[in-house]
Amino acid sequence: MVSSHLSWLIIRDHNAHLLKQKNIRKPFSTEPNNLTNLSSYRYSGLVHRRTVGVTPAEKKGIVFTYKRKGCYYKPAKAPVKVTLKDGARRTLKKIKNIMKNSRYRKDLKQAALRRACAILRSQRPAPVKKGKAAASSTTPAAPAAGTTAAAAAPKKAE
Repeated sequence: MVSSHLSWLIIRDHNAHLLKQKNIRKPFSTEPNNLTNLSSYRYSGLVHRRTVGVTPAEKKGIVFTYKRKGCYYKPAKAPVKVTLKDGARRTLKKIKNIMKNSRYRKDLKQAALRRACAILRSQRPAPVKKGKAAASSTTPAAPAAGTTAAAAAPKKAE
């Protein structure tokens, strides 16, 4: 069994999930169950036995993923995926309760809640602005009325 610290030292600089750029000090990571998408030991989803992941669901809601406790040697059976489709407040409360009651990575609770909140906010429909909708409906009608009035004016002058 390899410790998570040794695993991190091996994969921290070179792995398939790193996104490095010249101007960025800390590279991004696309690994699963990484809540902040930063390449750091704390948020790494590859090296820890217990990880938490929050991803958007198919249509609406989020998928909350965590690893089972006793399935360290069976990686296919380890992840548990829970789809939460309730309202935003209820979804955030469920995430908080799952992590609190099972005593599951208390240090990741705030990051999981922030990511879930951002996903839920992005799934909300965009508000319709009254000023722009009213202006766009009157704009096409105005040139049509102006052209008929301009076309009728020369006929009356003749």
